[in-house]
Amino acid sequence: MAHIITVPAFSDNYIWLVCDDKQENAAIVDPGDAKPVIAALKSNNITPAAILITHFHNDHVGGIAELLREYPGLAVYGPHSERIPHITIKLSGDETVRIDEIDEEFKVMNVYGHTAGHIAYFTNDGTQNRLFCGDTIFAAGCGRVFNGTMEQLHDSLAKIAELPEDTLLYCAHEYTMANIGFAKWVEPESADLLAREQTAQAMRDNNQQTVPSLLSLEKSTNPFLRTHLDHVVEKVAIETGKTLNNSTEVFAAMRTWKDTEYD
Repeated sequence: MAHIITVPAFSDNYIWLVCDDKQENAAIVDPGDAKPVIAALKSNNITPAAILITHFHNDHVGGIAELLREYPGLAVYGPHSERIPHITIKLSGDETVRIDEIDEEFKVMNVYGHTAGHIAYFTNDGTQNRLFCGDTIFAAGCGRVFNGTMEQLHDSLAKIAELPEDTLLYCAHEYTMANIGFAKWVEPESADLLAREQTAQAMRDNNQQTVPSLLSLEKSTNPFLRTHLDHVVEKVAIETGKTLNNSTEVFAAMRTWKDTEYD
């Protein structure tokens, strides 16, 4: 059974160490900053086995060069269509990446939208489903669209929603409370959302992280996974003044609403 170590970075980033069951080796997911990663590896006496990259933004790749200086020869996996220095194994989606040192296989998913080449890594260690999803989906929210498209990000979220509901989503930022604030604009009467807010606030008050989150929880409280529901469509149409003909249009209007009036 894999063991996951959280490495906080910057003001709100999470870098993930996916360790073998003895916590002797680890794959490093999205190391935007090398220093806290190296500190975590050394303090836990862990040998890095590989680096997994989801997309090209610097807060996900900025630590690669320093990690390679400290640990020469590490394999670096990442999206083939994005210009990321030091990638040694380029992935286009639907591959299976096996890292023998941690006895773990990752199924590569195309989850375009936040960036045009964004990928994610899905794994099951025999006990737990996990998705290392970068900035595609967050707890109670989703990433902005940069050089991808609204349609791509909507389709990527729909793809994630089809995973087993017990999948843990390992996103890369602690944005939960802010995302819940916007979600309450969309569904102000949601009992599930209000309960989630109380739980998440208590965790933050105790300096606990709110991610990973369960996909089942996201499907009941994340408005960007609920664009097919009539009351969500109606709310977004009223707030944006748009006629919305399908789930993709609802998603795009909601994301734009959040970008321009909430974030």
